[in-house]
Amino acid sequence: MKTSIPKVRCIAKTVADFDAIQDFLGAENTVWNKTKSSSERDSLVEFSGRICYMSFGGRQSPRNNKEYIRNLIDSGHGSVLEHVSWTFIVSGVSRGFTHQLVRHRAGFSYSQLSQQYYDESDASFVAPPSLKNATSLYKRWSVAMQSSLDLYRELIASAQKLSIDSSFSNKEKLREIRTTARSILPNAIETKIVFTANARAIRNFLEARGAIEGDWEMRDVSSQIFDIVKDDAPSLFQDFEMFALEDGSRSVKRSL
Repeated sequence: MKTSIPKVRCIAKTVADFDAIQDFLGAENTVWNKTKSSSERDSLVEFSGRICYMSFGGRQSPRNNKEYIRNLIDSGHGSVLEHVSWTFIVSGVSRGFTHQLVRHRAGFSYSQLSQQYYDESDASFVAPPSLKNATSLYKRWSVAMQSSLDLYRELIASAQKLSIDSSFSNKEKLREIRTTARSILPNAIETKIVFTANARAIRNFLEARGAIEGDWEMRDVSSQIFDIVKDDAPSLFQDFEMFALEDGSRSVKRSL
């Protein structure tokens, strides 16, 4: 039996066209004193916020990018943060994890591996770290996971024994077979999911899930997401911090 561990990869992110921004500023006969050290995504959020008041040129406040965005955050102007987004491919996570993840709706879009169209005969499983520390229980868990996979394979192989509507096409019959077989698969089976989320939605996700007790996968994935977005947009996530737990795992919390 194979096991997997969570892995988050960023496969796309918002890219700003500063030439077009400069063209707009020129047409408006104004200038933007952009913070030179600010990241591309932080700068785009600042520009979008300044549009609301056309606070460029002589109307520009003396705040730098980090201070400007902190003011947006503290003032509750979260809509401006929605102009920046990331797309992630998450693998090595359990179906149990994704059942929780997709409850986050506003600002998120999802595309997940389908058990109706994908053969899970060679699937991996995701084992909770606490279970691995209990040797005898982990052995019993492993036997149960392997048993479910063995029965899944048997159900797939026994397609001719299943009572399926004869009017179905071959494609529809295959979908029915996999729908029947997947009913035995546990929450621990490994899956893959692509999701896109804007900065406001990610902030809400990290605040709700980054340090959630009793859910190691959420904390693990949250920490990996934070590593990515903090590097890409430090001003947007300046009020979040990473903490190490006693067991060596990580969690993310919003600082006061």
